[in-house]
Amino acid sequence: MARATLIYHDTARFVDGAVVAMKIWKIPIRAAERPHGLKYSLYYGKGGHRIVGYDNESGKGDHRHLRNKELHYQFVDVETLIADFLRDVQRERSHQ
Repeated sequence: MARATLIYHDTARFVDGAVVAMKIWKIPIRAAERPHGLKYSLYYGKGGHRIVGYDNESGKGDHRHLRNKELHYQFVDVETLIADFLRDVQRERSHQ
């Protein structure tokens, strides 16, 4: 069986200890919950606590986490995914 291929990975640490980690994989088989053929995990957190997260884990499809809320996310393309995630990260950082 073919495996997922990592196509994007970036990690950054802020001076205050917060972390941004983004990983996107191309998957060999498209499924109803991943019709775009990608698996992704975008994380922003501090001290082991997720503040913003975007992912599409099996059984849930595309969604995002904003603090304690889980919301549907409408995937368009990789560029929009990253831009939307970074916009939410910036919004959270500006409220700290």
